[in-house]
Amino acid sequence: MSDELWTPDLTVDLAPNNPRELRLANPVIAASGCFGYGQEYAGVIDVERLGAFVSKGITPEPRGGNSMPRIKETPAGMLNAIGLQNPGIRGFIRKYPKLWARMSVPAIVNISAETVDDYAMMAALLDEQPAIAGIEINVSCPNIARGGYCFGWDPEMSADVTRAVGAATTLPLIVKLSPGAVDVVAVAEAVEAAGADAISLINTLVGMTIDVHRRRPTLGNVTGGLSGPAIRPIAVRMVYQVAAAVRVPVIGMGGIMALDDLLEFVMAGASAIQVGTGIFVDPGLPIRLIDELTEWMTRHGVRRLDEIVGAAQPAAARQFRFAGVETAGDSA
Repeated sequence: MSDELWTPDLTVDLAPNNPRELRLANPVIAASGCFGYGQEYAGVIDVERLGAFVSKGITPEPRGGNSMPRIKETPAGMLNAIGLQNPGIRGFIRKYPKLWARMSVPAIVNISAETVDDYAMMAALLDEQPAIAGIEINVSCPNIARGGYCFGWDPEMSADVTRAVGAATTLPLIVKLSPGAVDVVAVAEAVEAAGADAISLINTLVGMTIDVHRRRPTLGNVTGGLSGPAIRPIAVRMVYQVAAAVRVPVIGMGGIMALDDLLEFVMAGASAIQVGTGIFVDPGLPIRLIDELTEWMTRHGVRRLDEIVGAAQPAAARQFRFAGVETAGDSA
């Protein structure tokens, strides 16, 4: 055995085709809606150790959120119907970029809107903020110009949003896909062609519970977004499908609670992952995942993360996805 000392390379570039790049020290990202604005957990974990974090969803105007109750625990997960409570794009800009300027960890802003023009307007305002590393576009929103049909369910509408945001900013763009799309691969291919630098998936699934004593829906909003370990097999399947079809980096999320969960997404084709609901259960989970991944790679002789990205994909798909990228093999 060699006595050579080495440290695994966990770095990731989520926007290799964008001049501004989006380089992460490791693939672990705190997901939108579960980590506030990056400040809320600063007294609990070392936020600077994260690969990146994504802000709560920001909308064109301030929102107070849905009526109570807004959260319900479910078997192996939770339902949330917060309703995108946030200060609006201008209120967000007044407060948070100047706080983020003191941090070295990449800060990504998640944006939601009901018109293409509003998406573009927010992107243009964010482009002027030096402390922002990238934009995650939430396309799981109703398109009011199309009768409330969700942007993310339709490849053309998703591409329209991506193209408009790309024209309004030079920031790296991540498009967050909806699991409600009939053909999520078609949506992924459309946003890639429209200029997405990376693709993240999956957003929450729509669900509901009923209070059998009151004989009424449990949530004030009736339905909510289902997240947690219960949705992980669905998320892994969609990441596997999308990663085989696109050449931009893929970010996987959905019920990650342990290292094996992270590895599933990576081997399915994700270059990075996002941790959401797991943070509510264990705020230290993202940092533990970084440490455990480092130890696992060292133990298995995996020198670079990209050696195992897509390791579970068929050889032909893997060769296509990583054409031109040198790897040392599929060590595992």
